[in-house]
Amino acid sequence: MNSQFMDALNELEKQKGISRDVLIEAIEAALVTAYKRNFNQAQNVRVDLNFENGSMRVFSRKDVVEEVEDDRLQLSLEEAKSINPAYEMGDIVEQEVTPRNFGRIAAQTAKQVVTQRVREAERGLIYEEFVDRAEDIVNGVVERLDARNIYVGLGKVEAVLPANEQIPTETYKPHDRIRVYITKVERTSRGPQVFVSRTHPGLLRRLFEMEVPEIYDGIVEIKSIAREAGDRSKISVYAHNSEIDPVGSCVGTKGARVQSIVNELGGEKIDIVEWSEDPVVFVANALSPSKVLSVLVNEEEKSTTVIVPDYQLSLAIGKRGQNARLAAKLTGWKIDIKSETDARELGIYPIDDENSYLEEYDDNYVADESEEEFDLYRDDEE
Repeated sequence: MNSQFMDALNELEKQKGISRDVLIEAIEAALVTAYKRNFNQAQNVRVDLNFENGSMRVFSRKDVVEEVEDDRLQLSLEEAKSINPAYEMGDIVEQEVTPRNFGRIAAQTAKQVVTQRVREAERGLIYEEFVDRAEDIVNGVVERLDARNIYVGLGKVEAVLPANEQIPTETYKPHDRIRVYITKVERTSRGPQVFVSRTHPGLLRRLFEMEVPEIYDGIVEIKSIAREAGDRSKISVYAHNSEIDPVGSCVGTKGARVQSIVNELGGEKIDIVEWSEDPVVFVANALSPSKVLSVLVNEEEKSTTVIVPDYQLSLAIGKRGQNARLAAKLTGWKIDIKSETDARELGIYPIDDENSYLEEYDDNYVADESEEEFDLYRDDEE
């Protein structure tokens, strides 16, 4: 063990952030194991590394006892006093037992330990870096694909994008640059394992935080998100200042802000609605772009009955029930939609309950104005 090796340890401490003391401790433990294995020794030993001259010595350690049962681990008081009269019962006697050719074995063992510890330290640093970035967006490059997963390079680590976290309408090819949402980071024997998603609602939340300064600054708050990735999403927003339009802030000038997010998600349609603590207003907003005549609320069952004009029924329900389903997820309320004609026949509309009527409609936003459903809504407004 020479001084050059010590200099190398100091350099590793600076470059990799691994404490030299940690490395020295690991090397000493490994040298003890190497000594026992290579020299068929079962006794207790201690390895001493001298940092000043780079020397290394091995010492056996034996307990001073009255009656010796194992001479590899114990020493009688008489033998101990022959070495040093100061020894007493229960003391530990150390004697140097450094083999002549132990230097070669020591160097080999030290190299293996250092290499392993450097690898472990690097993995630990990577884990700490990415575990702090969980629930955040990162940029990556598609590196390879297999039957189910896509592997995305994030610089120091390769993340896994499972099949169920991929947007069904997207096609991924090697070298494609994509944004992904980190869902979890795990420690494994092969290093940190990062799992990412393109379908998680958190991805939509982070994209809005990046595109809308009012959300990033906390002026506008995202209250809830309902998403069917690749097809349609709904997001409810609220402004703590009544003078600020939360929906307009998210839409941006000529829809520039929200359109940037739509493009990032491959054309996924996004409905932006204003949140309200009043379930009547919130449920009506959530069913945008359809017009709502009345909302009847059952607080005990947390359910609502929504009455819409006859010609708006299919729009309110949406294709395969998607609009109603997303509205229910967004609000957390069960939603039963009925046409005006059916509601009149059932005797539930109109009723003398001012809390169930909507006197005015909020100006909510549908991300894709070219969509047929939005055209119906827009023509009706005109």
